Amino acid sequence: MNQLFNLDRVICEFDTALRTLLAKPRSLRPHPDAGIDETVLTEAQKKHIGALMRINHTGEVCAQALYSGQAITARDAVTSQAMQQAAQEETEHLAWCQSRIDQVGGRTSLLNPLFYAGSFAIGAIAGAMGDKWSLGFLEETEKQVSEHLASHLAQLPDADEKSRKIIEQMQVDEARHADAANSQGAAQLPLPIKYCMKKMSAVMTSTTYHL
Repeated sequence: MNQLFNLDRVICEFDTALRTLLAKPRSLRPHPDAGIDETVLTEAQKKHIGALMRINHTGEVCAQALYSGQAITARDAVTSQAMQQAAQEETEHLAWCQSRIDQVGGRTSLLNPLFYAGSFAIGAIAGAMGDKWSLGFLEETEKQVSEHLASHLAQLPDADEKSRKIIEQMQVDEARHADAANSQGAAQLPLPIKYCMKKMSAVMTSTTYHL
């Protein structure tokens, strides 16, 4: 019975991977930029905005994979549910980012399948280490994502209110995920692990800006 349950979870997570990478994501909530008129942007500005939102999109792909990997190996039902809830909101972030990318004539990253696979593996390992460490990875991931989002807000053209609204709402959601993980007993990750996570994030950022 337990083996069948685990197989069912594997099938569900495989379906999540296919939908994340191949299907058009949808948002249950209204898009944060809904009702905001597009402003006049130069081609160079559109290209830069598209690249920033592509980075954010890939970041959400990684987060989706990380949480799916953690959910499949989490030992506690409450922890697994927390991962699944976070993953659901990351799906909405995917929808918002992809919509904005389309609006400025950009594209999503060609490297998304590679980053998804790597993040899923990291998530599964983190989950297998124990729930407090899994929650620690969730908390630290959200904190680092928030730092990236803040840097992107500073890089946006002043007139680009649509992208700004999307990123600001994403910041709110990521902070809530981090707080929830902390309140559920997240372990404080060792500094070397945080450092490695930052380095991996830097690789993702630098490559997806162009690819």
